[in-house]
Amino acid sequence: MSKTTNKFSPEVRERAVRMVRDSEAERGSRWAAIVAIAPKIGCAAQTLNEWVKRAEVESGRRAGVTTEIGAQK
Repeated sequence: MSKTTNKFSPEVRERAVRMVRDSEAERGSRWAAIVAIAPKIGCAAQTLNEWVKRAEVESGRRAGVTTEIGAQK
């Protein structure tokens, strides 16, 4: 069992991911968008990057095991 706690609600995570996607083009790169948005959310840039990657897996944009499939194992 993980010893970490979820400090951020699913709604906050979804909004942060949307903010990254919406500002990626204007900032020139995904990482630039993440670095700019993470402090506004109150999380580390790497954490926000993981949220973005997880959202891509869940939506089928990135290869990987979705939460639903992973929970069945």
